[in-house]
Amino acid sequence: MAKPESPTEPFKRAVSQTMRAMSESGDLSVTFGTETAGLRGLRAKLPLPSRNLPKREVASIRGQADSFALRLRHHDEKTHGHLLPMGSAAREVYDAMEQARIESIGACAMEGVARNLATALEDRCAARGYGRVTDRADAPLAEAVALIARERLTGQPPPESAAKMVDLWRPWVEEKAGPELARLGDVLKDQGAFARLTRRIITDLDLGEELGDEPDQDQADEDEGADDQSPPESDDGDDGDSDGQSPDMSDAQDGAPEDGDDQAVQMESDQDQELSDAEESTEGHKPWRPPTPAGDGRIEPSYKAFITQFDETVAAEDLCDTEELGRLRAYLDQQLQAMQGVVGRLANRLQRRLLAKQNRSWEFDLEEGLLDAARLPRVVTDPFHPLSFKFERDTDFRDTVVTLLIDNSGSMRGRPITVAAMCADILARTLERCSVKVEILGFTTRAWKGGQSRERWLAQGKPASPGRLNDLRHIIYKSADAPWRRARRNLGLMMREGLLKENIDGEALMWAHNRLTARAEQRRILMVISDGAPVDDSTLSVNAGNYLERHLREVIELIETRSPVELIAIGIGHDVTRYYRRAVTIVDAEQLGGAMTDKLAELFDEAPKGSGRKGRKR
Repeated sequence: MAKPESPTEPFKRAVSQTMRAMSESGDLSVTFGTETAGLRGLRAKLPLPSRNLPKREVASIRGQADSFALRLRHHDEKTHGHLLPMGSAAREVYDAMEQARIESIGACAMEGVARNLATALEDRCAARGYGRVTDRADAPLAEAVALIARERLTGQPPPESAAKMVDLWRPWVEEKAGPELARLGDVLKDQGAFARLTRRIITDLDLGEELGDEPDQDQADEDEGADDQSPPESDDGDDGDSDGQSPDMSDAQDGAPEDGDDQAVQMESDQDQELSDAEESTEGHKPWRPPTPAGDGRIEPSYKAFITQFDETVAAEDLCDTEELGRLRAYLDQQLQAMQGVVGRLANRLQRRLLAKQNRSWEFDLEEGLLDAARLPRVVTDPFHPLSFKFERDTDFRDTVVTLLIDNSGSMRGRPITVAAMCADILARTLERCSVKVEILGFTTRAWKGGQSRERWLAQGKPASPGRLNDLRHIIYKSADAPWRRARRNLGLMMREGLLKENIDGEALMWAHNRLTARAEQRRILMVISDGAPVDDSTLSVNAGNYLERHLREVIELIETRSPVELIAIGIGHDVTRYYRRAVTIVDAEQLGGAMTDKLAELFDEAPKGSGRKGRKR
């Protein structure tokens, strides 16, 4: 007798067939699972639907599916890359506008698709906390501009959860770029023309210096014509709405949640890590840095900051109210459910290795120390036998503190920062159970494009070689002396949209190092987790192209050669072995938990730095 079909199977088939029809890609592979939804080439991953198929969830999944299908149908990656801005802030606006264009084409053509996209967009904005944004500094400009553009193109207002965020930017954006925004509808279906108009909007928004040189128009048209393989558009396809997709769906309202749904999740290679959603499809791009100028015989001045007045070192709880921290922590806990098993097993293995070293080790038959009661019978039988004493020998790692320094830059957005927060959370609990203190720190900047530091520099007439030209933000998620139970909520702050900006690694590394050297523990370990070289567009636009990288190398050399702190680095998708002597590079954020536990285990198996025993490995 055949096994009864799951109520979700007809829905999955209907969504998959609709995606192939809308995208006109018969080879499209669609899978459903608990991993983050994403599109890579002709492989799409969608959230696994609940057994009872709630209407809201169904519409949201269809909205994500429609967005992926429209991207395959109406987006040409070569045209997009041909006009891609060089600076990170401009690039974010450019990418968000292209996603708005793609989805607007489908929303204008098909009412069902418009409803699905609106539901998925509302859920995405709510998950990112846009409804709680009250300050323009925390409201991402790229998202606001894209939502304003989507409103102009489709006539649909922004989602309720993002309306306040959009209102913070709307007067300024429409004052600066109103005429160009009004022309977007004229070039909606011409990707190249839309991209060029977007570049003009970026210039109007005072980000023109990040654009770089615009490609030659004739050459661009040639490239677009050669690569344009988009078939003619058709408005009579399936609109992706719930009507008529599957007669079995309306009957699937009862029943318990499905145990062990055997829908296979197609695992991709490390290089094909899925992205969090279609709007973040450029997260893997390396941040732009100005080219290093040719040497002219001058000696570059030593590293300096133009002004430190606007820098801040702040506790995580001071950046967010208690209610939002609780919500962000709840979201992190949801993500932990998927990784708890894998990272938990690695952490338990590390804990067993550490606890094995904590077995008491005694030295006996000493002339002083603690009286050895087990030897007292010898004194009774032989009064002339001297008393015997014993002494407990300390293990190498019991007096140890570990600092986890996590890159909070914009390129970590999405899966990398989520995995980093989860691994830090689990390892903090593990090491605390082993009597090892743990400190968790993060580093970013307070603003894009320099913030108040750059404004002060401009007001002073743009003096040459200003040095670091941005406002630092160093975040304390958990101090070494704080128990994990009191700091656990703080780690949710890493999930906050708008927190992740630029990264100035050298000063962050020195800050974390100085905090460690002030500790009384005998052994101090600093683990850095990053996904790229230091990048701050404001600083690099007015200094040498290797200004921040050179300072990072100097700081690393200082710590590795003249400091008692043991330094180790883990790079996510970026080769950090060219900076650090002890380092490992992983290509997938999912490997982070294993890399962290393995490297910590190696450190604890070796003699402490400066102990005179076996030295460190390169």
